[in-house]
Amino acid sequence: MRFMDGHCDVLWKIWKDPEKYLFHAEDSALDVTVQRLKEGNVGLETFAIFVPSQVPKAQKLDVALKQIDYFYEKVLTAPGMQLVRSAEDLENSSASTCLALLSLEGADALNGEIAYLRLFHRLGVRQVGLTWNQANEVADGIGEERGGGLTSFGFQFIQEMERLQMILDVSHLSVRGFWDVIEYHSLPVVASHSNCKSICSHKRNLENDQILALISKKGLMGITFVPSFLHEMENKARIGDVIHHIEHVCELGGEDILYFGSDFDGFTMKVPELEHIGHVNHLLKELEKHYPSSLIRKWFWGNGYSFYKEHLATKNR
Repeated sequence: MRFMDGHCDVLWKIWKDPEKYLFHAEDSALDVTVQRLKEGNVGLETFAIFVPSQVPKAQKLDVALKQIDYFYEKVLTAPGMQLVRSAEDLENSSASTCLALLSLEGADALNGEIAYLRLFHRLGVRQVGLTWNQANEVADGIGEERGGGLTSFGFQFIQEMERLQMILDVSHLSVRGFWDVIEYHSLPVVASHSNCKSICSHKRNLENDQILALISKKGLMGITFVPSFLHEMENKARIGDVIHHIEHVCELGGEDILYFGSDFDGFTMKVPELEHIGHVNHLLKELEKHYPSSLIRKWFWGNGYSFYKEHLATKNR
């Protein structure tokens, strides 16, 4: 069964140490490699461009561009990898191909310049998370204590995203920012790697009303494998906890917005038997004990495929 992953941090790790983190190598220290994507039958992987908060502001754009270069030089050069920029790229891909979607995690790297957003779009970026946990020129992140929403510039920024037919990722965004996006814009929305706050109180997880808003907006919610997002005691997180979050979203009426956002290569402690992208087969076996294959296919592939087929621009854009 093909699998779609809504978020990984491979590019950040390669940028940190390009000699250690080798996407092509079978014995790589990465959680996501070309071999492990094949093991997990991954048909689409989302590669985040993440610039850590400790990088000086003057260097953020440079770091982001280097990660994009690593994407083209070290990821897309692996056999079977293919960039996805349009609905046609998605539709015309073969079952043996792993599509690679390029996403910007936090607009900090753009230094308040909408021109850089257009540049990143030309470089293949089709999805943008407005913030990481801190505030930037666009909005407050979930870790900003004042809890503000979008700035005036932020509203201009997402208007340009709308014109470019880009997809907005609300994971890491402040609660007020989330509602600014939902209430004032028609942009397609994903929460690429966030779980249910009513099950696990991590600040990055979503409240029930936020999940209901994603359902109403026909967005996507990527259940993540980060232990601290799954269980109050992260060392006790198991695959069964992934299923608990799925069950809760379904109870709210959200079976059509569910997919997965592993966040692999972005965290250290792992759920046993869910320790890299090749292990999604273990998740599949556990889901098969509880759900019909028709539902699992939607969550593994169908919901994400339908969303991106509808919202990725056609090739002439």
